[in-house]
Amino acid sequence: MLKHREQRIGVFVDVANMYHSAKNLYGAKVNFQEVLRTAIADRKLIRAIAYVIRSESEEERGFFGALDNQGFEVKAKDLQVFAGGAKKADWDVGIAMDCIKMASKLDSVILVSGDGDYVPLVTYLQENKGCQVEVLAFGKTTSARLIEAVDDFIDLGKDPKKFLIHGPVQNKSKLISNIKKLTQKR
Repeated sequence: MLKHREQRIGVFVDVANMYHSAKNLYGAKVNFQEVLRTAIADRKLIRAIAYVIRSESEEERGFFGALDNQGFEVKAKDLQVFAGGAKKADWDVGIAMDCIKMASKLDSVILVSGDGDYVPLVTYLQENKGCQVEVLAFGKTTSARLIEAVDDFIDLGKDPKKFLIHGPVQNKSKLISNIKKLTQKR
């Protein structure tokens, strides 16, 4: 797939999907800073949105702040708890709507998720909006149909040292400082 400096891109991150994939496969956290850097690949970033689920924990607020400092616009949705204790929260429709609304301003839409529910969105963006569609996700938890549908797939699982953070994150202020330095270089 052709990638060039003038290519306008939008990055749409399904944080819950990526979080659970990394946790279940590797017992680790996603290094969203590296994911964004890889997605951009020296192209013109128009927008990067991280879609998160809010459950009101202290750790989560710091995480949302770190995403913001990395250059993501953070969109949050509350966790729904139903009678009987069932919980539900997903951003599939919200992500799809944002991709469609922004498609006319983008040459390439980059989804950071392995969810096969995005296949109809991918097809729509390619056939009706003229966008290339790329996916960055962990290959072991990515839908085979999604991989087949997209123009380019980057398997984050092939370089776990780059895309994963093992153990507790060291010092939050040091991490945020490093993130600010990296985003200022763009």
